[in-house]
Amino acid sequence: MTKGKVIQIGIVVTLVGFISNKFLPHIGIDNFTASTISSLILILIVITWVTSYVYRVVNGEMTFMEQRKRYRKEYEKVVSDRLETKFNALPKEEQEKLMKDLENNT
Repeated sequence: MTKGKVIQIGIVVTLVGFISNKFLPHIGIDNFTASTISSLILILIVITWVTSYVYRVVNGEMTFMEQRKRYRKEYEKVVSDRLETKFNALPKEEQEKLMKDLENNT
């Protein structure tokens, strides 16, 4: 999640709390009940957010982990392509020697 998205979510949560607290009395609900409803809405939002966070942590779907997986995949592709290019540029004798060395080491 980006910083901008966190700020947007924070603004939305603040507005939901403000609107529910200020405008519920205008539809006939007393101030105490309006405050209680507003608090309940905000508590449910926080519980939902914490639950989703724990879910993402358990499943390894954190933003950093996803970025790291994509980076690692691209890095391995670039390294593999470079190694293949270097290997193909070698003379046949060198290639055969490397293949024999690899077979002996495994």
